[in-house]
Amino acid sequence: MLIKALKAKIHRAIVTGAKADYPGSVAIDSELLEAVGIRPYEAVLLANITNGSRLETYVINAEAGSGKVEILGAAAKLFSPGDMIIIINFAQYHAEEMDSHKPKVIVVDESNKIVKYI
Repeated sequence: MLIKALKAKIHRAIVTGAKADYPGSVAIDSELLEAVGIRPYEAVLLANITNGSRLETYVINAEAGSGKVEILGAAAKLFSPGDMIIIINFAQYHAEEMDSHKPKVIVVDESNKIVKYI
């Protein structure tokens, strides 16, 4: 049996840009992605702490160290620069893997710099 569980989370990120005229995705500072083990084109759930919106999209790399978290495509209608969000990544695990599974979770500051590993 496979169980869908949290693989990684970037907590309290700040949206730095929103561009509706784009095919879609979310561009995230590649240093943040590396810290939690999210790869380009993986699916993520975005939860908007500011307004309660939630949606699923996929990740593309933004420049390392840039602090960018840019919402691209139609999602830009639900997320605005300055919104605080949670970036959530799930994976499928075998039941026996769950005994030792520990998600990679980071908390970032208002500049999207890592302040804490959980």
